Amino acid sequence: MTADAIDTGHAHSARIYDYIIGGRNHFPADRAAGDAMVREWPALPVHMRANRDFMNRAVRYLAEEAGVRQFLDIGTGIPTSPNIHEIAQSVTPGARVVYVDNDPLVLALSRGLLSGTPEGRTAYLQADMRDPAAVLDAPAFRETLDPGEPVALTVIAIVHFLLDEDDAVGIVRRLLEPLPGGSWLAMSIGTAEFAPNEVGRVAREYAARGMPMRLRGLAEAEEFFTGLDLVEPGIVQVHKWRPDGAGTEVTRDEDIAMYGAVARKPG
Repeated sequence: MTADAIDTGHAHSARIYDYIIGGRNHFPADRAAGDAMVREWPALPVHMRANRDFMNRAVRYLAEEAGVRQFLDIGTGIPTSPNIHEIAQSVTPGARVVYVDNDPLVLALSRGLLSGTPEGRTAYLQADMRDPAAVLDAPAFRETLDPGEPVALTVIAIVHFLLDEDDAVGIVRRLLEPLPGGSWLAMSIGTAEFAPNEVGRVAREYAARGMPMRLRGLAEAEEFFTGLDLVEPGIVQVHKWRPDGAGTEVTRDEDIAMYGAVARKPG
């Protein structure tokens, strides 16, 4: 992947996220966008870090308590340690992870996603989640994960960029359907229910840069988990999902605009 393939002149959601949570892989347009968004909602960095912490706790739960050894991560974003394979393989060195994203910068940085344990395997797949078949039929998926064993499908902080015409629920179901019984779904889902004015202004900043959002209420978040067995505490704001006391920030509900949940596919 050459630098020419990366559009540095326009802000990108993954790079804005990277900038706001303190990463290093972003460009002036991303920093300008991030600064504008934080001016509209100063809690945005707290919200984004809470989402990242939720992902870490969900993956640790899946690896430690649910015994999952295989992960399919959709919308990976820019590598930020600890990545999913680092968490999973710290519990089970033989764990396997397939990362999926369609951002050229993520592809350019994907070497950071491939340095797992000698016992495990990681792979990076450039694909768009709007085409589940392109993910599930890809050699990287088929060669890395065992189709007969449960897989944890992780879809973290991405479906709010899928509009109604994209059919986000249908996309997630098509990704989950071919996975065997006993597989899992871990998701975080953007919402404006707790700070509608502030989150609405952030959404307008994204839309002004060509990244429109579809934020969802609790009833809409529940649709992603129809037919699945939710683990406690169910669908909650991400900072309330099995907190482990590792965070140092005092988090208010109105500072979090993301629902999170983990659920098991029966079978």
